[in-house]
Amino acid sequence: MRLATVTTLRGTSAAVETDDGWRALPAPDLSALLARGGAWQPGEVLAEATPTLPLPRPGKVICCGLNYGDHIAETGRDMPAYPTLFAKHADTLLADGQDIRLPAGLQVDWEAELAVVVGRELRRASEDEARAAVAGYTVANDISVRDWQRRTPQWFQGKNWDATTPLGPVVVTPDEADPQAGLDVLCRVNGVERQRGSTRTLVFPSAALLAYASTFTVLRPGDIVLTGTPGGVGMGMTPPLYLRDGDVVETEIPGIGTLTNTLRLA
Repeated sequence: MRLATVTTLRGTSAAVETDDGWRALPAPDLSALLARGGAWQPGEVLAEATPTLPLPRPGKVICCGLNYGDHIAETGRDMPAYPTLFAKHADTLLADGQDIRLPAGLQVDWEAELAVVVGRELRRASEDEARAAVAGYTVANDISVRDWQRRTPQWFQGKNWDATTPLGPVVVTPDEADPQAGLDVLCRVNGVERQRGSTRTLVFPSAALLAYASTFTVLRPGDIVLTGTPGGVGMGMTPPLYLRDGDVVETEIPGIGTLTNTLRLA
């Protein structure tokens, strides 16, 4: 199934895509739908429905860096023994089609990623339990401000600028998307492909990341885990290449969808 939070003439609604179009689900958005739990049935067809940010209120956004071998190599780091995790605030998220707005003069980079959406509470879970608790998968871009990221050994300040992490446009349930089988993760800048990787080559697969994180922090329905980016980031080029004002960033995972966001520097 393809799930979304959609905007309509009457506001927002959680929705499921059917042959008839987007049908209402009993919540104003996917964050609320997942939090309430239980079974649900599609309702009325929603007129003029457009997907927006699917999960506007995640309790946790946990990200994994250095999770593809080619990206680890381009950063000059050793293969990690454990996942390199950091957190984002919900304020960092923005929808497909929205502009990424940042001050001029920053070193802004792209990082296409698969994001995992938690569907059931996880605490000290096994990988099998974590895999069974996945509500679905979506597309993300961990847009990074590299000069701020490099100010200290901690990455937080380069990863948490408000409204800089595109997410969506839909959430695809696990019966239609399998990271273990391999999902392609792509990024294009102004139509030029900069990244192409497969989730089949993740150092720490998505279920392993959920299980690992759940060891020290409970994961709840609607939480999001970003699984890392493949090689091809601007920071790894010689010389480094960073985004400029007006650049269009497309982030795609075939079978899930494409995000299109424009950078505005001022």
